[in-house]
Amino acid sequence: MTSIPRLSFDDAVKRLRECRPDHHGPYLAMYSSWFGGIVTEPSLMLVPIDDHMVHRGDGIFEAFKALDGRIYLLEAHLDRLERSAKLIELSLPLTRTELKEAVIQTIGAANTPDTLIRLYVSRGPGDFSPQPYACIGPQVYVVVTRLSRLEPRLREHGCSMALSRVPIKPDFFSTVKSCNYLPNAMMKKEAVDMGVDYTIGLDERGRMAEGPTENLGLVTSDRELLIPGFSRILKGTTLVRAMELAGQLVAEGVLAGVREADLFPADLEKAREIMLFGTTIDALPVVRCQGRAVGEGIPGPVCRRLWELLHTDQLENLEVLTPVL
Repeated sequence: MTSIPRLSFDDAVKRLRECRPDHHGPYLAMYSSWFGGIVTEPSLMLVPIDDHMVHRGDGIFEAFKALDGRIYLLEAHLDRLERSAKLIELSLPLTRTELKEAVIQTIGAANTPDTLIRLYVSRGPGDFSPQPYACIGPQVYVVVTRLSRLEPRLREHGCSMALSRVPIKPDFFSTVKSCNYLPNAMMKKEAVDMGVDYTIGLDERGRMAEGPTENLGLVTSDRELLIPGFSRILKGTTLVRAMELAGQLVAEGVLAGVREADLFPADLEKAREIMLFGTTIDALPVVRCQGRAVGEGIPGPVCRRLWELLHTDQLENLEVLTPVL
């Protein structure tokens, strides 16, 4: 085996500066409470290896977007962040106002109009044991990247979906947006290996749950929009907003109603439409499920209208917190 070099501090920094992998391209800016500032060099966007978020998944996060430098649904994401923190008894090290300011200034440093923001709160650095009280204190990390666009084929022609074999998180953990995303990562790998765009998990009773980062919805033969119950899934902010906006479709008679329900694989076979919801995909039609066509095998009218309503909502209700670039 070739001798492994022992690097000095300066050697390590030099190698960091020389590190230019392709996947760093969209990385624009990062705020770190550990560093006490913002960096725009991707190779310096680092988290201590002994942070509980790294070696135990002991942390929480939110992901949201900014369009023209203005943020969509920030308050809803911060509400969920606070709920997650309370559930795992994690004290937020910054006030809500300070968190907003960290987000705003990091977006400003990114100097790009359309971005995706990931806000992490960790238990903090300490030793490598599972002991939370060994950590020196919670940390905040804000990472801003370019907003990736959905492949045009998925928006125009719809996506494919299959049922997952990966066990979903237990009740309590499924409602916390924690950094423990091993099941989610395995589901995404599973989708790629199966040759489909997305997979959807099932709970122990065979009820539909959610995808790696997406919520599920379906339109029944009675024109109801049904969503899996929130007791076993993460309450997606885009999904919640879509359900609110769907009230307009109910008023127009396009939908008969919108509600949570226990959904099983058999319901997928009878659905008029199946759709997925998420921060980057908004509302996305599923045209093939388990190898079979959904409805007529083309994007349905309800999903199209929900995407239009979300798109309009994003244009009209962006929070003007950062300068338009």
